[in-house]
Amino acid sequence: MDDNDKGTATRQGQVYDELRTLLLSGGFEPNTRLTEADLTGRFAVSRGTIRSVLVRLAQEGYVTAEVNRGVRTRSFTVEEAADILEAREVLESALAGKAAERATEEEIAELRGTLEDMEQAQLSGDQAAYSKGNRRFHQQVKEAAHATTLARAYDTLLYPLVMRQYRNLSAQHPRAGSLQEHQAIFLAIVTRNPDAAVAAMRHHVGSARRALLLDRRQDH
Repeated sequence: MDDNDKGTATRQGQVYDELRTLLLSGGFEPNTRLTEADLTGRFAVSRGTIRSVLVRLAQEGYVTAEVNRGVRTRSFTVEEAADILEAREVLESALAGKAAERATEEEIAELRGTLEDMEQAQLSGDQAAYSKGNRRFHQQVKEAAHATTLARAYDTLLYPLVMRQYRNLSAQHPRAGSLQEHQAIFLAIVTRNPDAAVAAMRHHVGSARRALLLDRRQDH
């Protein structure tokens, strides 16, 4: 591979990471059409690069590619959403249990720092900072589990896209009880109690799922 090929591959990887982050953070509404022309302008790359990125994202389930409809952001049925969220409960609970067994003192200190940041964000009413801390806390729990296969399975879930699609925009944020649920997870990890960590994470993730509009739609 010559230098030009390496540069192209590097830039393609960067665009993939940037577009994937946009999708996961809610940068596009569900079922939004993504055109090569718009994306080449947005990322200042060739159509070939964008095409390769979109193919990869489609293979991984972040977007759909259909004849006559083009490439669109994912939109989930209630059944698909429920299946993904139930899988998240199982996998993330298992990761929390492993974190209680395997987290290093440095990783526990990092979790404590993130939790303190979330407390401060809630006190100051900074929703964006709380959300950022929330994402970091869950990422740190996953890393502290030191469970490669579990983490890989967890990373394939598209639950952030489901959460974006079915979120209740009129609901309080952060959700009432959210901080206390994170504190319970941390306490179980720091006291090396895997069963309590599994239960605390399962309760937390289940509560977040039940706060979505998903269950209300299922009731009708």
